[in-house]
Amino acid sequence: MLYQFALMSRRLLGTLAVSYLVAAGAGPMAAHAQDFPSKPVKIVVGYSAGGAVDAVARSVGQALQGSLGQPFVVDNKPGAGTNIAVKYVVESPPDGYTMLMAANALAANMALYQPMPFDAEKDLVPVALVGRVPVVIAANINAPYNDIKSLIATAKTKPGSISFASPGNGSTPHMAIEFFKRAAGVSLLHIPYRGGSQALTDVIGGQLPLVAVNALEAQPHVKSGRLKVLAVLSAKRTSVFPDAPTIAESGFPGFEASVWYGLVAPVATPKPIVAKLHAEVQKALQTKEVRDRMAAVGGEVLPGGADQFAALIRSERQRYEKLVREANIKPD
Repeated sequence: MLYQFALMSRRLLGTLAVSYLVAAGAGPMAAHAQDFPSKPVKIVVGYSAGGAVDAVARSVGQALQGSLGQPFVVDNKPGAGTNIAVKYVVESPPDGYTMLMAANALAANMALYQPMPFDAEKDLVPVALVGRVPVVIAANINAPYNDIKSLIATAKTKPGSISFASPGNGSTPHMAIEFFKRAAGVSLLHIPYRGGSQALTDVIGGQLPLVAVNALEAQPHVKSGRLKVLAVLSAKRTSVFPDAPTIAESGFPGFEASVWYGLVAPVATPKPIVAKLHAEVQKALQTKEVRDRMAAVGGEVLPGGADQFAALIRSERQRYEKLVREANIKPD
């Protein structure tokens, strides 16, 4: 009896000691989260200034700056298909002061590049999904097709004779067309560019008939009458191109391709800080200013839990791995 009592006492004391240590460790972390941020926060973007990801980062950063009282500075680090930016964030101090505004490339690059440059599921922690902008299939204004149906008919009559431009091998628009080709049973010739701007310039100039880009990049050229949208690859019509049919309306229900955006941080970033940033992003996504800015670039906000974002990264990684393998896609 005395032995059992002594053993139980030791176990109880051990449990209390562990609980004390956990509480002692959680106290400073919670206090640190309350004080966060106490200096400017950096949002790294793997693309040049002026693009869609940059615009989304600046919009969200401006909202967070207003609610948290510290500057949120966008740091553009283009190159290597965004791998330079991702590695920079992975190797940054895990203190909440460096985040990445990620897009689809975060999932795709793990399949595209060998050896794998990073493991997003192990090296990074999801902070918050922000929004998405649909990919569009657009054509030169003088192209002999005005919708997806006529494009498919022409492509089946002359397999491999129709070229399409994209912002580069492995880019989200390129991947979207590869998925579309398989769904439609057509052969299209891919011409990769180093960015959407030059791809659009050549399609507008008539060097190529088709281009796949995000809605933001296509918008000014459609508005000026130099491009026509054949389909928007989203579940519902976008306010930017209200007259353009969705891919589902064009005969492919269930098919969707969008550029998604979300904030991620180094994996060891303290959970209370991640939770605080997540909550503030959710608040920002409810504001009219952020919603209007997203709508202006042809997109929509995507509020939701961090688990939802983690699940998206995982599913996108698996989807891209299959496509890269089957289509033998290589990075630029």
